[in-house]
Amino acid sequence: MSNLLWKINRLRTMGLAEILYRVRQDIQAQKEKHGIGLAQPTLPVGETGRPWLNEPAHDFDTALYREAADRVLAGRYDVFALHNVELGFPPQWNHDPKTGIQAPLSFGKTLDYRDEQTVGDIKYLWEPNRHNELVTLAQAWHLTGEAKYSEGSRLLLDSWFEQCPYPLGANWISSLEHAVRLVNWSFAWHLLGGDASALFEGDAGQAFKHRWLEMIYRHCHFIAGHLSRFSSANNHLLGEYMGLLTGALAWPLWPESAGWRQRAQQEFENEALKQNFIDGVNREQALWYQHEVADMMLLSGLLCRANGIEFDQAFWQRLEVMLEFIAGLMDAGGNMPMIGDSDDAVMVRFSREPEFNAYQSLLATGAALFSREDFKAKAGRFDDKSRWLLGNEAARRFDALIAPAVESPRRYFPQGGYAVLGDHFGLPEEIRVVMDCAPLGYLSIAAHGHADALAFTLSVAGEELLIDPGTYAYHTGKQWRDYFRSTRAHNTVCVDGLDQSVMGGNFMWVKHAATQFETCELDVPQERVAGSHDGYLRLADPLRHRREVVFDKAAGTLSVLDTLECKKRHRVEIHWHCHEEAEVSLLNVGVEVARAKGKATLALGDNRFLPCLARGEEEPPLGWVSRNFDNKSPTTVVVWSGEIEGSCKLETKIQIMLR
Repeated sequence: MSNLLWKINRLRTMGLAEILYRVRQDIQAQKEKHGIGLAQPTLPVGETGRPWLNEPAHDFDTALYREAADRVLAGRYDVFALHNVELGFPPQWNHDPKTGIQAPLSFGKTLDYRDEQTVGDIKYLWEPNRHNELVTLAQAWHLTGEAKYSEGSRLLLDSWFEQCPYPLGANWISSLEHAVRLVNWSFAWHLLGGDASALFEGDAGQAFKHRWLEMIYRHCHFIAGHLSRFSSANNHLLGEYMGLLTGALAWPLWPESAGWRQRAQQEFENEALKQNFIDGVNREQALWYQHEVADMMLLSGLLCRANGIEFDQAFWQRLEVMLEFIAGLMDAGGNMPMIGDSDDAVMVRFSREPEFNAYQSLLATGAALFSREDFKAKAGRFDDKSRWLLGNEAARRFDALIAPAVESPRRYFPQGGYAVLGDHFGLPEEIRVVMDCAPLGYLSIAAHGHADALAFTLSVAGEELLIDPGTYAYHTGKQWRDYFRSTRAHNTVCVDGLDQSVMGGNFMWVKHAATQFETCELDVPQERVAGSHDGYLRLADPLRHRREVVFDKAAGTLSVLDTLECKKRHRVEIHWHCHEEAEVSLLNVGVEVARAKGKATLALGDNRFLPCLARGEEEPPLGWVSRNFDNKSPTTVVVWSGEIEGSCKLETKIQIMLR
């Protein structure tokens, strides 16, 4: 019944053109199941493409990469919440390490990846199959020259070719998974020596090379024939074009390659501009996907440039402003709010540094690419990923930049829907408030958006005090998937126990709250941001929520005025999610939230509303934070709840103090 409801909801998000497209895709899948239209690779002819960098750097901490590669050879992987799990070497590629389910080798495109009984938790199955670990082995060979790492790379690939025959099994379902795998194969190919690799010597080496190239062709053919269109044309489509572009540039060896390259290059650039607002905010309204999409653009741009192809200036300008958005939201401690969905995915896992920060790494790369001294200040250092991508010359350019003593971030993003209030940016006494007045998400399903309109986060002295709790789950654990996306899981107002927007599935919203900025006054002694949303106008007694946030710099206070316009009685809850390490105490006049460097007291001046604290509750869920995918831990939530009769104004005073 739930599957039927999902299908009904999914149809509601589609137009006629999309329905017809999906019917054609289903017909195509059935033909392919019977052998019609499958990839038929011809013999490769010509030269392979140029690597992203003429000579990758060598001056890394080799021990980090040797240790990581040795763990792979020992069959020990980290897969989301599973750490140092024994997968064996080579792994069983169709086995879900979380549930223990072995996915069948039936025709891939007709396998239901949402069916946990058949494929297990598909995220856990797919993650090792992206072959980030292949790049780790290739890095170790590049740095040490030890044959066990190159031979391990060959064994890993040959086992995958054998266990995942085209087009069977769970690894022949998703074009995005093919694309990410192709990108990792490309970097590994060049790190292992490219065409001149010792792996390809002799008859056995040539036979291995032939097997690999045949599989590369099949990946490109698969992606080109199974693109995410219409309401699914989000980061998946961008990633698919990234993979097809990479495949056609790195291995331009077949008659179809030129057409694949031209199509992917044009559409990738179009989608990069379409999917990111002109102010630099990714339209999916999920900050980890902001990082992922920026990374896709970076990797594709560098690979194209190395092969004599240049994207338009508008493309690079859009990437630069996307990094400006990241810099604007990042606090003095390098923390980013966990707004929207995150699955911790990376395109290529370049860095093995224990202190690696994906957002700061993008800024370090951006500092060298765009000569941005402010990016250098936020990044702090030139990390390993940046060095792998850009080389030692870029590291010298980074070092030559003079970081400004005072941070002056861009703080207003009107198209994307964010504003940053605060003072002393980049300094030890920094106060940073990130206000979310953004759309729910991208396209009709808004797949990765959360019902978080008018929420905000608060950081003091580089430490998070009031947080966005993150994501936790994707395909499994519906109760938890729903909770972490819900309005109750964000620092905003929940009315009658309902979400601002209406869920229709794990990656689908069928009713979207529309938001708008009404006021934004920054760089004044009393900064003011106001916005509203219409998500509760769908109620029998329609209610509009308007929130105004005023930051008084001299007094160190935030005044949060929530105006609820309605005619009848409603149950109202205001939630404040605290950092999991914060000490939270009920006071006579409110609540204190304290960490090592700063604290805040919250008070609501309406005796109809009394505060209570919740932590780690399960039925229903309340008081949780997820710092990593499939990991959650208890945290304290302050809830003011009560009833209103007709329109009212509720003012929360937040006094901020350094310790």
